Amino acid sequence: MAKQQHRIQDLVGLVHKLYDPELAEDWDNVGLQVGDPGAPLDRVLVALDPCLSALEAARDAGAQALVTHHPLLFRPLKRVTPDDAIGKVLWTAVRSSVAVICAHTNLDCAVDGLNSWLAAQLGVQQSKPLQPSAGDYLKLVVFVPAGHEQGLAEALFSAGAGKIGAYDQCSFRGMGTGTFRAGEGTAPFIGEIGRQEEVTEFRLETVVHRRKLPRVLDKMQQAHPYEEVAYDLVPLQNQVPGAGLGRIGRLEQPLTLEAFADRVKESLHCSHLRLIGEGGRTIQKIALCGGSGAGLVQTAHRQGADVLVTGDVKYHDARQAEELGIALVDAGHFATEKLMIEKVAEALRSAARQHHWEILFETYAGEQDPFRFY
Repeated sequence: MAKQQHRIQDLVGLVHKLYDPELAEDWDNVGLQVGDPGAPLDRVLVALDPCLSALEAARDAGAQALVTHHPLLFRPLKRVTPDDAIGKVLWTAVRSSVAVICAHTNLDCAVDGLNSWLAAQLGVQQSKPLQPSAGDYLKLVVFVPAGHEQGLAEALFSAGAGKIGAYDQCSFRGMGTGTFRAGEGTAPFIGEIGRQEEVTEFRLETVVHRRKLPRVLDKMQQAHPYEEVAYDLVPLQNQVPGAGLGRIGRLEQPLTLEAFADRVKESLHCSHLRLIGEGGRTIQKIALCGGSGAGLVQTAHRQGADVLVTGDVKYHDARQAEELGIALVDAGHFATEKLMIEKVAEALRSAARQHHWEILFETYAGEQDPFRFY
């Protein structure tokens, strides 16, 4: 039996299934950054940053893809040359046939993502999102004659409708009577021109993310038997269950701020960290956000957190925390996110095994915090 051939697009689909791109912030750029979706794939390297050293390590290991947390491309480029930082990485990626794929804020906000891993690493129990993700969803209601509801539903699902959390193909169907009268120049699927008709129809309801709406409506029009489709779009304010930025939870036993800082330093293998707050104060309710989460100080305070663990704390963030009376532990951007390397690799291995895909996932161990302290 011939070995199954995998493609870059298979890996992109796997990453998106684990870390839904719909959870990404609007300003973010996630998914395939550079590479041929149809190119063959059997080896992947996972890293934190799409830096030149990681890309060269992927190339030297014979990997066809580099999966990272931070995006390579944020803004449109005016040129691609090997004499600037991003251009050099892009140049090398294309010449080496190594695709670059990223999961950034969608990984941060995922139910089983970076911040839930960080909470577990620090011993924070029963954690929930600090800032829940508000899904930009609409309810699609469409009316279809009996006998055609299943085919229409399958067309909508194939376009990405009907996904709620970890469930897909979600819908509701109710039967009723539809009425209409076809005008001159029409070609009614049921009935005659000029005569009022009563038809047994299904009311088919499902949910659609706004980004997928054009494709879903196009599929609906193609699959529906009527030449004029009756449908409604209703904006929703639903939150995505269990998803969101940061986490908040409790320690099993209260600690002093200094004792907790020691735990953070040991758990994340930090060479250093910064504290804002009295070291002897008692803390138990912990907020956290990997990377740059100092903008969540007020959110953490409103939810009763004793301390916020994050990175990239600026002077005015620290002053604000002092005024609010909430402690801060700045463990650094790198230290609060580097655990994603092993975790993402293991999640991809597990998902690939379920598909019986023979893809090797390796981790890049050559990254170091760019900051050195004296």
